[in-house]
Amino acid sequence: MIIKSVNGKHPEIPENCFIAENATIVGDVVMGDECSVWFNAVIRGDVNYIKMGNRVNVQDGAVIHATYKTSPTTIGNNVSIGHNAIVHGCTVHDNVLIGMGSIVMDDCIVESNTIIAAGAVVSKNTVVESGSIYAGIPAKKIKDISPELTKGEVERIAENYVMYSSWFK
Repeated sequence: MIIKSVNGKHPEIPENCFIAENATIVGDVVMGDECSVWFNAVIRGDVNYIKMGNRVNVQDGAVIHATYKTSPTTIGNNVSIGHNAIVHGCTVHDNVLIGMGSIVMDDCIVESNTIIAAGAVVSKNTVVESGSIYAGIPAKKIKDISPELTKGEVERIAENYVMYSSWFK
């Protein structure tokens, strides 16, 4: 794994997190408890800070970055960032699933209990409404999310990734 300081800022990673051997975490990155950063994922806090809550999983090939001086990245608790997703200079609240290959652009706010569908592109300044599913290019609300879907997908995936990471420790 590559974990390195940039401009005097060093990643803060609790002991109970799993970081894959070829993940990269640099700069001003603060992670909460029970997070996991999977193979080939990059969390690059070189140009602005990245703050992550508890039980965030950053799946294989995902990239988290920010924009110099203007747009940091803040991620809440119980967030799953799918394989090859890009989360850039935005705010993601709690209990969110960001689907595989999706892109969340600068200054977006992804409210709690939402799903960003695989392959969606959430364009700059979009506010993703709590309790909804957004899909497409550009991403738009396609429907409300049921409590069953929140429990069955969003919470289940976050819990599973805590379990999966235990297999590697």
